[in-house]
Amino acid sequence: MSQIKIVDTTLRDGEQTAGVVFSNPEKVRIAKMLDDVGVDQIEAGVPVMGGHEKEAITEICKLGLRASIMGWNRAEIRDIEASLDCGVDAVAISTPTSDIHIEHKLRSTRSQVLSNMARATEFAKQHDVYVSVNAEDASRTDPAFLSEFAQAAKDAGADRLRFCDTVGILDPFTTLSQVENLISTVGIDVEMHTHNDFGMATANALAGVRAGAKWVGVTVIGLGERAGNAALEEVVMALKCLGGIDLSFKTAKFRELAEYVSLASSRELPVWKAIVGSNVFAHESGIHADGVLKNPGNYEAFRPEEVGLTRQIVIGKHSGSHSIKAKFEEYGHYLTDEEANDILVYVKKAAVELKRPLFDKELVFIYEDYLKAKSR
Repeated sequence: MSQIKIVDTTLRDGEQTAGVVFSNPEKVRIAKMLDDVGVDQIEAGVPVMGGHEKEAITEICKLGLRASIMGWNRAEIRDIEASLDCGVDAVAISTPTSDIHIEHKLRSTRSQVLSNMARATEFAKQHDVYVSVNAEDASRTDPAFLSEFAQAAKDAGADRLRFCDTVGILDPFTTLSQVENLISTVGIDVEMHTHNDFGMATANALAGVRAGAKWVGVTVIGLGERAGNAALEEVVMALKCLGGIDLSFKTAKFRELAEYVSLASSRELPVWKAIVGSNVFAHESGIHADGVLKNPGNYEAFRPEEVGLTRQIVIGKHSGSHSIKAKFEEYGHYLTDEEANDILVYVKKAAVELKRPLFDKELVFIYEDYLKAKSR
């Protein structure tokens, strides 16, 4: 389990999010940030696209990063040649394996898929690069053919098989069964590549790890086609906090990374986003806020500093008197229980009228009005 590695595809699958385009300087910056936090392999893009794409990947390859740099390819020699031209040390060779894709997308046959994949893999290995053979739509592939495909990839020299839940139809129980069967049958390293169409991308990725997968494909904040991919920050923190597997990532930089990718992709970073959303450590409910003030472990699974966030006690409709006292202590005012309860009445009334929590200035104004009313 300690050998689990993370391959980030924000610059490839993440940029394939409808409407997202990264500039070349943004792609280079994201690659540097991914390397800095601890990503093992960066899928930098699709070199055969040429032009700006190839320029960016070439520049990333020249950075001398610790992480391996991978180019994505179809099972075609010219694609792989374009990747090699960029200087990558790893290639992904992707081809559909489900019958629906083979028949209606490729308009081909199983035997032709096997032949093309093997030829492309053998060509890549002749150039001394790491090879991931991607079984596109693996989750809808006939299990017997998937095993045959994986064995052919292994025989051709592939270093791993990418198990793609391309349309996000897996659940963790099915994932566990399918991946266990594949690994026991073929004995090849497996990477989980999961999509979030049913909200289970991270859960399915973790199920794959439980089944023996050694690689997990992710994107920052779960960017990706349709509903997105398994999120880097979710997978790494879940492995650490729930699975006891610390990958030694610089998780304190996760919020900074998420903010940058959010801005570069022009995609909102929701306050409720798991792990890196600002609301993960924001507490308003009186019972919860009181519990956190007494011991953060009462309502927090990990410390905010671990992912680059800070704790917030929000004052609003659902606040309690302990939160009021704690907030005013930040201002240097130590309220009595009576004062806190009195002010809480004003706070709740204002929060309902404004339909939101209160700003610090508004709390100060309420306090000043309270003192004037009390003096009268």
